[in-house]
This record gives sequence, C-alpha cells and structure tokens, in this order.
Amino acid sequence: MLGKSRDVFVFNETKGTFLAFRVAVADSILSRLVGLLGRKSLKPDQGMWIVPANSIHTFGMVFSFDVVMIDKDFRVVSMKEMVKPFRIMLPKLRAESVIELPAHTIFRSRTQVGDQLLIGPYESKKDMEAPLSEDPACVNE
Repeated sequence: MLGKSRDVFVFNETKGTFLAFRVAVADSILSRLVGLLGRKSLKPDQGMWIVPANSIHTFGMVFSFDVVMIDKDFRVVSMKEMVKPFRIMLPKLRAESVIELPAHTIFRSRTQVGDQLLIGPYESKKDMEAPLSEDPACVNE
C-alpha cells in the first residue's frame, strides 16, 4: 500500500473469537479505491477495513475472501463467505463499513449477523517494548 497503513484488530465479542489481528484501515479516497487490488492473497491474520462503505466489488481481484459488513456500532449487519473475483455485493443500507478477511474466517470465528464486534488498535510486540528510560513513571528522582 502507499504510505504508512494503520492496523487494527477485529474481535467478535459475542462469540469470544478473533477475526483478524492485523487489519489495514482504508479510510482515504486512495486507500478505499485500491483496497486489496494488487494482492495475491491475504495471510490468515490479515484483512482490510473499508470505512465508509456499504458495498464492494471484486473486479480485478485474483482470490476469494470473506466479507463482513458492520453498522456504526460495529454490529454485523451482513456477511458473505468466499466472495469470488469479478463480483458485486450490492449496498446494504444499514452497513457503515466493510471488513474483507481471508476465506473461511467467518466459519472459523463462528460470526453471524447480529454479533457485536470490537475493533481496536493493533500493537506489535515491537511497539510494546519501549525502553524503560522513556517511561516517565520509571525515572528516579
């Protein structure tokens, strides 16, 4: 992708399962336009969150993936497993955004319409390992 991407995790609070740990946020005109185009696949822990969006197309894609549509409160309003290339998903009026995930994610996470999702910032182990000297609470007086 162009520029530095922000990643989030997606957790199904209703089922107690993760959908993905590293979901790129596509919230600019360019990132929403490009989406997953140019990729050959998604790794099992990856995805793309398109904000705002209430429909998608898969023209130019070369792999199938799962789609979860959510409302403004992150509740699942629609989903489709194994969306194949060169398809259109018609708009869902209640959907505010779309999460594109690796194939079989919906099945593995047991996600259903009506489930409540939690979306939060992804922090890698590297991000969490800041030197102690940078923590103001650890400075000796």
